[in-house]
Amino acid sequence: MTDSLTNQADLNGHASAVVVDPSGGGRPSATSYGELNLMANRLAHGLASLGARPGERVVWCGPNSLEVLTAVHAARKAGLVAVPLSYRFTAEEMQYVVDNSDATTVVIDAEQAPLLASVRDRLPKVRDVVVWGGDVPDGFVEWDGLLAASPESEPTPGIEPAKVGGSMIYTSGTTGHPKGALRTGSDPETVLALLQALGFRPGEEVYLTTGPLYHSGPLMFATLTHSLGGSIVTMRKFEPSAWLKAVAEHRATNTFSAPTQLKRIVSLPPGELARADMSSMRILVANAAPVPYALKQEVVEKLGDGFLYEIYGSTELGVVTVLPPEDQLRKPGSCGRTYGPIEVRIVADDGTEARTGDPGELFIRTRLAMDGYYRTDEQLSELEGGGWKSVGDVAYLDDEGYLHICDRKKDMIISGGVNIYPAEIEAVLHHHPQVMDVAVFGVPDDEWGESVHAILQPREGETLDLDEVRAFVAEHLAKFKQPRSYEIRDELPRTESGKLLKRVLRDEHWAGRDQKV
Repeated sequence: MTDSLTNQADLNGHASAVVVDPSGGGRPSATSYGELNLMANRLAHGLASLGARPGERVVWCGPNSLEVLTAVHAARKAGLVAVPLSYRFTAEEMQYVVDNSDATTVVIDAEQAPLLASVRDRLPKVRDVVVWGGDVPDGFVEWDGLLAASPESEPTPGIEPAKVGGSMIYTSGTTGHPKGALRTGSDPETVLALLQALGFRPGEEVYLTTGPLYHSGPLMFATLTHSLGGSIVTMRKFEPSAWLKAVAEHRATNTFSAPTQLKRIVSLPPGELARADMSSMRILVANAAPVPYALKQEVVEKLGDGFLYEIYGSTELGVVTVLPPEDQLRKPGSCGRTYGPIEVRIVADDGTEARTGDPGELFIRTRLAMDGYYRTDEQLSELEGGGWKSVGDVAYLDDEGYLHICDRKKDMIISGGVNIYPAEIEAVLHHHPQVMDVAVFGVPDDEWGESVHAILQPREGETLDLDEVRAFVAEHLAKFKQPRSYEIRDELPRTESGKLLKRVLRDEHWAGRDQKV
């Protein structure tokens, strides 16, 4: 089986593979498929010369860049399991992931290298650390020198990367230490069905990085773009004004964004949005957290219609559903329907299949499922027989087969014996014109067990009147769902992938209690 990058280099060697956008903080450059393939070959040989063998783990860490994409391709070519590492982690967090993954090699940006150097003595399984883009700490290996000393020929002849290498992406850690989701294979039929559902065009795609590539969504869509011979435009960091300019300048056709980044874009001054050119964009995929309906309305109104997609999925199970542009406003609260061979089931509390419109735990059957979490007994919930797996989401199917996510099962509030789903309340609060971000969760209540609490982040320059907010919510929600208490904060804690760290907020209220519900 021919490597995907090698294949594109043979077919379209002079075509642009990677463009570094300087507005994101990098050096302006363009790299062809032929050049990228030779760089990836050299790095794959270089890693092998350092002792890396097929099946071993290699951690890569750094902001979006040509080197990150080279490392991803090189790991696959060498049959290694690639482990992305957040460049925003502390040294202690880095040490945990590198050690837990059993990595033998780390490839890292010079900005993050000093952090890793500070915990190097706590990484006995790591043989070598390769550094690009700046000063190299003592004992580490220089990227440029390693590549210069390595051949350009195709590495590891006879090895099929899909059967040897793979990836292990660490989940965001919303419930404690992150867990490595190991995946050593894929399914071409399902991937092809996803490409068709999203309208990807071979040889025509220009992918603009909106989120960091160490997150599963942005990395997957970048990989899909390269598999089809498209170009990837990297921005070292996201900034909404620079992002809008990059869409126009590079004629970007697709991207993957968390709702937080979309909200920052549509919150730009009206004049700046009016001057924006989004005419090239065909596939703007929103995911990583539930996308509020109010935000979808803003995107359509301020950026344009016909290109906004929402998907539902997870690091563990891949993309499960797709909601196309024509359904964004027609189907409030839905994240779409399944595609290709993927199936879903809604299971009620008594173990029976839930009726249409009734919420229950969502179980998924997909060929894109991970092998399992690495080095832990904790695994996904499964139904007996048939390969049905769950990440713990509560959902229902409507009469057209569209999936609606109510909440994570662990986030559900039980007040006076009644199940309350925070996502429903958060969706209402997101409609408030002065609210930028919101978190709703249960807090201790001696009478009801739990009561509904909301934390609000106002939009920049706005002041929230809580009495007015209460009146606004009362117009849209039954009384038992309305928050009984509110507070205002300048910012809510989120992971780098955009997921709200509700556990951090909730734990403030439940500290010192044996029972958390």
